[in-house]
Amino acid sequence: MTLNRRTVVKGALAAPLAASTIAAMHPALMAQDGPVVVGSKDFTEQFILGNMYLLVLQDMGLETEDALNLGGTQIAHQALESGDIDTYPEYTGTALVEVLGLSVEDVLADFQGGGAAATPVDAAESATPVAGGGSLEDYVYQLVKDAYQADLNLTWLAYSPFNNTQALAVKREWSAENGVTTISQLAEIAGDLTISAPADFPEREDGLLGLQRVYSAGFNDIETLPVAPGLKYQALLDDEAEVVLAFGTDGQIAGYDLIVLEDDLGLWPPYNVAPVVRTEALDANPDLAARFDAVTTSLTGEVMSGLNWRVDGDEKAEPADVAREYLEENGLIGG
Repeated sequence: MTLNRRTVVKGALAAPLAASTIAAMHPALMAQDGPVVVGSKDFTEQFILGNMYLLVLQDMGLETEDALNLGGTQIAHQALESGDIDTYPEYTGTALVEVLGLSVEDVLADFQGGGAAATPVDAAESATPVAGGGSLEDYVYQLVKDAYQADLNLTWLAYSPFNNTQALAVKREWSAENGVTTISQLAEIAGDLTISAPADFPEREDGLLGLQRVYSAGFNDIETLPVAPGLKYQALLDDEAEVVLAFGTDGQIAGYDLIVLEDDLGLWPPYNVAPVVRTEALDANPDLAARFDAVTTSLTGEVMSGLNWRVDGDEKAEPADVAREYLEENGLIGG
């Protein structure tokens, strides 16, 4: 293994949140006796997945606590590591870069063997939803899984077929008018543009920092419009920004007929999602892994995009209702 992995997770480099701060943000976090506490980050897909976890646990006859909508990656991860929650959905690429602090270029070179030249990461769905098939998705998953288990005593369960890669998206007409279909082409004019993105985008290695490093200084002068995840597409539709930081399974991409720009230099790794669970909680509930795995491995990109759009599109369905209907229709609860 040629990777220079940090022995402490990236989130641990910042001053830890005090228990009182976490409790004030979400009181359910401090109730740890008995219930399995499920957390999530602060966007639609996480709400749906978190509700799926809650419903499966309840179907197993377990008491649960809802701690969804915690915030960004570092808050959710710290809550899990400290035992304030027992599980939340995480993405392999996010764990790789934002939690473990690894370089995508190093991972690609190591995967290809002997430091071979990096090639762009294929954003298509993995054909192998569990580790062992030899794909880049498998490789990243196993790397993250092993590091979490060894360093943090946290367990990654099976990962999803869909890759919710980060991406840059633009309006179709804007793409045609400006002749921009790749991120390299966007970089040439980025200094004249505004990107709508969550507030942590400028500080993330798989955000603006990565774009500046991989796609040159063209991104040094792009203006960032910080917005809540649920509002980032509205800024694009309202012409407050020309570019939006998208996720591959966002329902808005198809719903608004947007163009996802090709990541032609391979900035982003795979972002397959999986439940990350405190090993103690998993040991106490040994049937949990098989039940969660059945849910996760059923979620293709098309399925997840459709579920997300039910919440974010005109239907405005509640994430809990969308989660319940999917699980019941597919025989994953209520049997």
